[in-house]
Amino acid sequence: MMAVGELRCTSCGSALAGHGSTHFLCPDCGAETLGRCPRCRDQSVSYRCPKCGFTGP
Repeated sequence: MMAVGELRCTSCGSALAGHGSTHFLCPDCGAETLGRCPRCRDQSVSYRCPKCGFTGP
């Protein structure tokens, strides 16, 4: 069960915890917090902002 406010990887949905994970505001709209787990960051898995559709690695 996901805790209220728990951050998740925008690419794969895993919980953001531990060394190497990060979260940041969307570089385009600045309205959504995007999260990246270490695996998706390392493998350059793409992500998409749910608000404005911005995509990035």
